[in-house]
Amino acid sequence: MSTFSIFLVLITIVCFLLIVVIMVQNPKGGGLSSTIGGSQMLGGVQKTTDFLDKSTWTLATILIALILLSSLSFTGSLSDTDSKIIEKTEAATPSVPAPAVPAQNAPAATNSAK
Repeated sequence: MSTFSIFLVLITIVCFLLIVVIMVQNPKGGGLSSTIGGSQMLGGVQKTTDFLDKSTWTLATILIALILLSSLSFTGSLSDTDSKIIEKTEAATPSVPAPAVPAQNAPAATNSAK
C-alpha cells in the first residue's frame, strides 16, 4: 500500500468525521446542545457548543494538512504521463518545413557627392 493510498484513506475518514460534526450542529444555536437540556448535564450547553466548534476547526485543519501532505507524496504513478492529444496532433499534421523566403537584395545606395 503506497503512501498516497494511506493519505487517501485518512482523508476519507477525516471527511466523514467532519460531516458528522457539522451535521450535529444547528445554525440557529440548537443542534446537540439543545437536546442536552440545562446546565446540570455534563459540560452544559456552552461546553458542547465550544467542543463542536473546536472539533470542526481541528478536523478542517487536519484535512487541509493531509491534502497538502498527500500532494507531496504523490508520485504520479497512478496517472498516465503520456499525452494522447499531443501524439494525435503530431500524427495528423506532418512536419513540413516552411518555405524559405528569398531575401530581396536592396540596390546599393549611390552617394554622389556634389
